Amino acid sequence: MKINNFLKNIFICWIMLGTLGFGGVLSPVVAAPTLRQKLKQTNNKRYYIQQKKHQTDLKLKNERNKLSNNQQKLEQAHQELETTTARYNSLMSNLTSMESQLNSAIVEFRSIDAAMKSRIRQVYKHQRTGMFVLIMSARDVNSLMDTFYFEKIVIKDDYKRMQAVKAKANEIARLKAQVESQRRMVEASIRDIKNQRATIQSSIAENKNMIERLQKDKSYYERTERELARQSASIQSMIEQMTRRASHSNSTPVHVSSTGFIYPIHGPITSPFGYRTHPIFKSRIFHSGIDIAGPNGGAIHASNDGRVIYAGWYGGYGKVVILDHGVINGRPITTLYGHMSAINVSSGQNVKKGQTVGREGSTGYSTGPHCHFEVRVNGKPTNPLSYI
Repeated sequence: MKINNFLKNIFICWIMLGTLGFGGVLSPVVAAPTLRQKLKQTNNKRYYIQQKKHQTDLKLKNERNKLSNNQQKLEQAHQELETTTARYNSLMSNLTSMESQLNSAIVEFRSIDAAMKSRIRQVYKHQRTGMFVLIMSARDVNSLMDTFYFEKIVIKDDYKRMQAVKAKANEIARLKAQVESQRRMVEASIRDIKNQRATIQSSIAENKNMIERLQKDKSYYERTERELARQSASIQSMIEQMTRRASHSNSTPVHVSSTGFIYPIHGPITSPFGYRTHPIFKSRIFHSGIDIAGPNGGAIHASNDGRVIYAGWYGGYGKVVILDHGVINGRPITTLYGHMSAINVSSGQNVKKGQTVGREGSTGYSTGPHCHFEVRVNGKPTNPLSYI
């Protein structure tokens, strides 16, 4: 997976936008819409990068799960191969032993067969040519009969031994055939396991290569996100400049209620101000406001009297309204309301404390409906709980 040139062009674009958008000395009349337009473009690019990083994180997680599963499969294949190889070696040992036993039985069979045939020939010879000599050499009739009986018994015993050895050889051959069949099956299993192992090893190599590429992509997105985060400082510069210029302009000053700021919506605070582990990016990021979980679609109210200086889409914040509350105790204060599902005010409009400026939602980078609420002093994020 290679980072395409489009993403790299984004990186160049937002730098140029940042340089052009916040370094100039335009008049407040011209600067406001120009800055808002450039800011919107930059934040849309930042949102795009955040989405790509989030997608890469999901792909990384999925690829790491695949790698873990494949490594487990590889370990199982190793164990199975060891077990099957041990069985194969045992079968080969049995075959060698049976081969030796079979050869011994064959040798014994042939020896008995030769001895029996020799004795048969001797008996036949006696019957043909030596019968007279055998009779004349016998001491008596009993001795002659004993000789005939002995030869018959010996031949019969040889035959029995030969048949026993033959049966033994046949049994060994039968068992050998069975073991040989098992050996071929185990040998085929070993080939299959080795092929399976090779496939798993190839998959693991692909997993590692993919993880390496995704990590490079993630590093690129993180670098880009950090640089784009610096662009979020542009909102501070924008607010500070516009507030300062507004205070020196002939516009009607904003009236600030003396009773202080109020919660923009009622509900529990689900994420406090300060550093936290981002619920989507799973990295430690500074949370520049508080998250209030009010009713989905519920009205979001202006925390104090003020003038709308921005109303629209703002990257990961989704639909946003920013109010300028003027200078309080010598310090310009603004509030930001993010992730709204709808915006009920427009830029340049004056609003009263408690007036509905939008509806709670989950636009932008959000894990669920809530209101992201910020208080900025001199354009810098401050803990809202110090004011409401």
